[in-house]
Amino acid sequence: MKYLEEYRDPALTRKLLADISVLITRPWTLMEVCGGQTHSIIKSGLDQMLPPEIILVHGPGCPVCVTPLELVDKAIALASRPDVIFTSFGDMLRVPGSDRDLFAVKAAGGDVRILYSPLDALKIANDNPDKTVVFFGIGFETTAPANAMTVVQAKAHGFQNFAMLVSHVTVPAAITALLESPDVKVDGFLAAGHVCTVMGYWEYEPLAKKYRVPIIVTGFEPVDILHGLLECVRLLEAGKPGVGNAYARSVTREGNKPAQAIIQRVFETCDRPWRGIGVIPQSGYRLRPEFAFYDAELRFPEIRAIETKESSLCISGLVLQGIKKPVECPAFGKECTLQTPLGATMVSAEGTCAAYYRYGRYAHQ
Repeated sequence: MKYLEEYRDPALTRKLLADISVLITRPWTLMEVCGGQTHSIIKSGLDQMLPPEIILVHGPGCPVCVTPLELVDKAIALASRPDVIFTSFGDMLRVPGSDRDLFAVKAAGGDVRILYSPLDALKIANDNPDKTVVFFGIGFETTAPANAMTVVQAKAHGFQNFAMLVSHVTVPAAITALLESPDVKVDGFLAAGHVCTVMGYWEYEPLAKKYRVPIIVTGFEPVDILHGLLECVRLLEAGKPGVGNAYARSVTREGNKPAQAIIQRVFETCDRPWRGIGVIPQSGYRLRPEFAFYDAELRFPEIRAIETKESSLCISGLVLQGIKKPVECPAFGKECTLQTPLGATMVSAEGTCAAYYRYGRYAHQ
């Protein structure tokens, strides 16, 4: 399959590994930001093939994983209401709240529906005028344009029975928080190609300059990731921080301007809590005042009082910051499994703990 098989080519993979081995002269700690990249690395065993000087740590690039527990509990409260049809992408339904998940609400009779597009929520709202249809709008900048367009269409067509529970977060703010944390030691980053397809990589240039780190945009296949690592090591060894693009088949510096415009039209930046990490200033999106009618937290003000407490066993916050590996969690593979998850990092298809569990990484490395 074009644009897939060539990026899994064994010969090219070996060549890139050899190039990195020749170039590297000292240890470097590198972080892949995206959970999709983490899964590719663990599944293909790249971390075990790289020279020992490369220390890979895994970042917070899974929007399901970083959705705060209190917001999951708010979603569960809304989904439990008889006057609400709750809609979401499927990856949120198994994320554990304080005492249950959205699948449990559905099993108990709640009207919870999985959608493939947020615009489908408007069709449901049109067909069910006696119910309020709430869409769980989560994600990084990748999903923000479609969610923003849904709100624009809801307003344009005068929908009164649609609302969005917003949990959008942004990648540059997360990288900034990691770089300013005294506990996180990262020499360079691999940026998420799908986010940069929308946003470009111009936002990363001030970060690379200020914190003197390389940030390389890359994709999700083994050759993509190794290409990104090679470029990152090349800049580190040369002592030249900056931004590079190892995913040029999809990403440009400017990104998708119409997508950025619809995001700016509908959302404004705000402080946003990240699950297991805490509040990161100006790291999220919320609906602008002119679209506030569609904010589920304003439509149902009673859910704003919901308070939560994380599991004392789960160390997902440390995993999301690259401070700990999943195998360093005492609950990993015991109390916490794919069948009995304690945190979102074990549930999500892009979660780091799920990658280690699914591909049999039980030994600490």
